[in-house]
Amino acid sequence: MIVELGHFTLILALMLAAVQSVIPLVGAHKDWRGWMALAGPAATAQFLCIAISFAALTWAFVSSDFSLKLVVENSHTLKPMIYKVSGVWGNHEGSMLLWVLILSGFGATAAWFGGALPERLKARVLSVQAMIGVAFLAFIIFTSNPFLRLAEPPFDGQDLNPLLQDPGLAFHPPFLYLGYVGLSMAFSFAVAALIEGRVDAAWARWVRPWTLAAWMFLTIGIALGSWWAYYELGWGGFWFWDPVENASFMPWLIAAALLHSAIVVEKREALKAWTILLAILAFGFSLIGTFIVRSGIITSVHAFANDPERGIFILAILAVFIGGALTLYAARAGAMEAKGVFAMVSRESALVINNVLLAVAAFVVFVGTLWPLIAELAFDRKLSVGAPFFNQAFTPFMVVLAILLPIGAIMPWKRARLGRSMRPLYPALALAVAVGALAFAVQTERTALAPVGAALGVWLVAGAAVELWQRAGHRAARLGRLPRADWGKAAAHSGLGIVFIGIACLMAWDVEDIRVAKVGESFAVGGFDIVLDGVEKVEGPNYLSTMATMVVTREGRPVTVLHPEKRVYPVAAMPTTEAAISNGVWRDIYLVIGDEQADGGWAVRTYIKPFANWIWGGAILMAFGGILSLSDRRYRVAAGARRMRGGAAAPAE
Repeated sequence: MIVELGHFTLILALMLAAVQSVIPLVGAHKDWRGWMALAGPAATAQFLCIAISFAALTWAFVSSDFSLKLVVENSHTLKPMIYKVSGVWGNHEGSMLLWVLILSGFGATAAWFGGALPERLKARVLSVQAMIGVAFLAFIIFTSNPFLRLAEPPFDGQDLNPLLQDPGLAFHPPFLYLGYVGLSMAFSFAVAALIEGRVDAAWARWVRPWTLAAWMFLTIGIALGSWWAYYELGWGGFWFWDPVENASFMPWLIAAALLHSAIVVEKREALKAWTILLAILAFGFSLIGTFIVRSGIITSVHAFANDPERGIFILAILAVFIGGALTLYAARAGAMEAKGVFAMVSRESALVINNVLLAVAAFVVFVGTLWPLIAELAFDRKLSVGAPFFNQAFTPFMVVLAILLPIGAIMPWKRARLGRSMRPLYPALALAVAVGALAFAVQTERTALAPVGAALGVWLVAGAAVELWQRAGHRAARLGRLPRADWGKAAAHSGLGIVFIGIACLMAWDVEDIRVAKVGESFAVGGFDIVLDGVEKVEGPNYLSTMATMVVTREGRPVTVLHPEKRVYPVAAMPTTEAAISNGVWRDIYLVIGDEQADGGWAVRTYIKPFANWIWGGAILMAFGGILSLSDRRYRVAAGARRMRGGAAAPAE
């Protein structure tokens, strides 16, 4: 009965979304307030219906209801409860239900907290959001129904992919979807503004929190996926330039550009057309990511579906929404005339360069991701685009961005002098050069990657600190009174600098050792002595494990005891590697146990990973910066003031 209720409420949500997508839009056009007022209750009702549907599917997984086909294919009675719950979205159908739940949740949130929005704009935003909901609800109901019953339920299920039975992967998809779908709000605001024919500073202030929230969730989701790949797959890396990794990275880059571009619209009423285009493209890249994961065009542990028909449906959604938005964008070009005028050397120009670098970097990733598919379809040639291409083509844009970011952030609006703007940054520049020289001095016969990356990272962190000091008027007492948005910006830029340091030092200084070791044998790697102390068989709740005990010492002093595993999940008949990692601020000791060899030894891989945790620490700091900025009371005060003035558009300083 609960499953049938979930199916019914999903269909009801489609009907509500259809009503919400039409009636408020007509009401806004005709200035019928009653019709416009329907948008809020419809958005709330749609969200509640989808929430009930999602809760019903979750109950089916938790209670191991094997009369449901989806539960049979993705669960098992012996599976730990956390993975029964995460199994709800660890598949195509359930993940799409989570997708529309988050989509409707963003729409309902806009209805609940959008009281300051002009009535017409709010109605149009919620209508566009509902149109997206109609498309994806129809996609679920007609091609990916999660509530299909089996005539003869089996005694037990087939289990979830063992690689997905991990805390990192349990929470990675929800955060990514919060980012992907959050960008739909920026898209809805952009389309609503195009329909209305007005883009101003007030619009930029309204769209920025939604974009910032989406960017923040994407940051957390990407970091969780990178962390999972690092410790779970056993290969010692944090990023593979996998097509699905790239699918989340592209909207992150465009969202970052959109955040900076919206600042120019808000402060100076310039770059209106470019900002609207970025809002459309950000959600467009999110839809491209959905297509890549669910069309069957790639094979990956990240891929949820292998059905070309579903891929065609998603491609049609992409064509309708992005094609329609770009057509409207072309038709309304005259309504987006820029008012602000600025000099070649100014903060506006710096933000334009920032946008260009981020957009081109996203385009490089896009081309590298899809070119092998295009080459195979158009030229019948099989090509492989891997890390060397991305590292060489993508990295220069990030280097230039890192160099310019502190300079642009400290420049005044409208007109600036480069020499005068650089003057407060000379201590930061000296510190960055000194750290780069130190990194160069401690390494021998290595690449320049670590010194350059360390210098750029310190430059970003020190530059953010200098900007805060400038804003506080060189008075420590005033630092605590700075707006949270200023602190959030500094935290985000500093987090990016820390990520730069972590990636550069890890890639330049990591040590790798692969050998066959016998029990009791000692070997040295990167200044550490490691002994394979023993190997035993261990039985887990739903797996069998070969667990090694490895003792690590340095100059005779104990460092740690690690237990790498090689697991086999009998139900899925699939092995996994569980790396054992001794985490540290300056380095990780990373051990992997492989198969037993004919001579009685064991395959062992050892990595010494310097500064690895700085990558995820920097990502956490970036996300924290987003939270700080979102909590800035200026968003609420300015919104309330605009409401009192009848929605007048005045840029906040």
